[in-house]
Amino acid sequence: MYFESTKGIASILTKGERENRILPMKIIGQSLQTLEMIRFIDKAATNDISVLLEGESGTGKELVAQAIHDASSRAAGPFVAVNCGALNANLIESELFGHERGAFTGAIARRLGRFERAQGGTLLLDEVGELPLPAQVKLLRALQERRIERVGGVKEIKIDIRVMAATNRNLWAEVEAGNFRQDLYFRLAVINLKLTPLRDRREDIIPLAQHFLQLHNLRKSRPPRVLTPEAEAILLLYEWPGNVRELENVIECALALTDGERIHSDALIPQIKSRPPLASAFRDAGHPAIETQLPSIPPSLNDLALRDRRELVKNALSQCRGNRTHAARLLGLPSRYVLYRLMKKLHIDDSFG
Repeated sequence: MYFESTKGIASILTKGERENRILPMKIIGQSLQTLEMIRFIDKAATNDISVLLEGESGTGKELVAQAIHDASSRAAGPFVAVNCGALNANLIESELFGHERGAFTGAIARRLGRFERAQGGTLLLDEVGELPLPAQVKLLRALQERRIERVGGVKEIKIDIRVMAATNRNLWAEVEAGNFRQDLYFRLAVINLKLTPLRDRREDIIPLAQHFLQLHNLRKSRPPRVLTPEAEAILLLYEWPGNVRELENVIECALALTDGERIHSDALIPQIKSRPPLASAFRDAGHPAIETQLPSIPPSLNDLALRDRRELVKNALSQCRGNRTHAARLLGLPSRYVLYRLMKKLHIDDSFG
């Protein structure tokens, strides 16, 4: 998911939701999961309570947190993010709560921690599942008391912040395994959102890719470039283990490798050929359309038997969650209307689209 300030997103919300919006925002995508995300952000923004965001790396957890902050009553305050997994184990307390001069070797001056820097705003504890248990105890106390004490200090400092947390782990499973405190979990997960990986919301892949094309063309003052249908098919077939972050990197690299106005599949394949595509169903059905190490579009439908053609079309529709436009690209057909006529000819239920 990718966010930027705009008024365009309001068109897909209900009238009541549009009237209650605090701040316009745009989310690139058209899947049901994206619409649910928008509604969650709207609701979370109006409630000054803790939020836990769970999801794979690259799904946009920090962007969601930023969007909630920007749409909340704390938008004028700072948004401070800290990667808990990157903190030195010996300095976690100092990083979060700050320290006084002389508190330990190397503490040559007073330093404000992340809690104080976020005063009046929002603190995002990214990868919170990486915190060791002793640090979890101190974090829980700070959240409960709404007060902190700098390392080496004697004065309690009142804090006025909203705390959000993010993790790529299943945090409740970590609780059950004894790696994460249950009381801290409930303190952080007042409301909880699990972000959907990109491979499970394929309707968003092409809109996101087009957005990144425009973004990087603009940043580098290049003429507009577009994806060919074959290139779009490659993007739709790939599993995207790195999610939206990986998609942006692939598009940026493809732009660097392309001289003309159209980005072809050969600008994408070298970047993603080392991982197998999602569409293993084609291989399992006996079609050599998708090689294990090299994604490509399916063969001409006219070269297949009627039964095989029907299976290929049904598999494409299933992968694209019934989106005929994307399924048509995947099959190498000129339009969704051609696909619709083919579905009728092959007696494929219209409930797919």
